[in-house]
Amino acid sequence: MSLADILDPLQQPLVTVLDTPVSWTEVLGFGSGALCVWLVARQHIANWPIGIANNLFFILLFTQAGLYADAGLQIVFITLAAYGWWTWTHGGGPGTAVLPVRRTTRAEWAWLLAAGVVGTAAITLLLSRATDSTVPFWDAATTSLSLMATYGQCRKRLESWWLWIAADVVYIPLYVHKGLHLTSLLYAGFLALCVVGLRNWHRDLTAREARTPAVTAA
Repeated sequence: MSLADILDPLQQPLVTVLDTPVSWTEVLGFGSGALCVWLVARQHIANWPIGIANNLFFILLFTQAGLYADAGLQIVFITLAAYGWWTWTHGGGPGTAVLPVRRTTRAEWAWLLAAGVVGTAAITLLLSRATDSTVPFWDAATTSLSLMATYGQCRKRLESWWLWIAADVVYIPLYVHKGLHLTSLLYAGFLALCVVGLRNWHRDLTAREARTPAVTAA
């Protein structure tokens, strides 16, 4: 049995939404993606293995849809997930087993924004010249935003949620345009979960900052 024989059933239509066939791949991507974001909002370590499974489903889905940058992005996400998994369990420093939520520093913002601009330009050029992508700029822009947000998520930077929100605002109409209606609905759910995650992480950070002076005074 070849790999194609294993993957083919996942690519077959399961249901039809708005006259568009929805495959098992999209359904499984929907479920694993929603669970992953919910776990991130709760700062649960299981978000990383669930997220890796989600990335694998989306590699298949995005390749079929011609969203090549998004498909390639999933491979980067898997690498970052391994890094994030390690960081969340080992990055808290001496005396703590948990990485705390922190704010993004000015230096981090500077290089993140520079990388985002350069990355968007480079990926747009690559997709325009080397693929049949019909949305090279938007594919590239969401790719760069997602990478910036994932770095922040790995380091538990509060502002990573704002980057995810910006990416999702673009992803939702992009996936409707490409006929991925269930995935578009998923990203609408992601957007709502991002707001919840932002609120939860902000509350956690505020509580920790409020405790710090008391500890110092003691």
